[in-house]
Amino acid sequence: MPDNVKVRLLGISGSPRKKSTDHAVREALEYAQEKYDVETDYFSARGKEMKFCIHCDHCIKTKQGCIHKDDLVDLYQKMEWADAWIIGTPVYQGTLSAQTKTIMDRCRAVVARDPKVFMNKVGAGIAVGGDRVGGQEPAIQTILNFYVINEMLPVSGGSFGSNLGGTFWSQDRGAEGVAEDEEGLRSMRRTIRKLITKAQLMQKLR
Repeated sequence: MPDNVKVRLLGISGSPRKKSTDHAVREALEYAQEKYDVETDYFSARGKEMKFCIHCDHCIKTKQGCIHKDDLVDLYQKMEWADAWIIGTPVYQGTLSAQTKTIMDRCRAVVARDPKVFMNKVGAGIAVGGDRVGGQEPAIQTILNFYVINEMLPVSGGSFGSNLGGTFWSQDRGAEGVAEDEEGLRSMRRTIRKLITKAQLMQKLR
């Protein structure tokens, strides 16, 4: 696949802090920019107003988006713009952060307006834990399930080192811990390579 196929890549950090997950997702975007012809955008949950989905069915009944008019409205536009997504989450209680789950839950409003809006976009996941084995893979699995439900194409880093996606061990040392986790960086880079390659293929098929 030629490297000159341009891909629009969106990075999403589902962390309420500007620490390890923020660093990991930004590092993934920078790596993609270094290696491929990509245009990137970024969204962080930090400091954002994000209301929970309350299953009111406003989006189903009106087909006009979510009843909540908060900071996720801007993210919806970024999601529609992008060809590929990488969602990063810190590990809370062995799985996603509440912020990451809220982002995914609230996508119901976008899909209610247009059920095929995310179809054939590609997506990958990153998870950062304070422990080496602290729930990173269950967290990423939930992200990949979200992609499947929304008719996207989930991408992992593949066998031998990055089975589900980018898994980081911060040792509770924030960005510094992520930056020093060579295995985590390797798993992220493998994942990004496969993500962009798949996105390039989808662009060519279109």
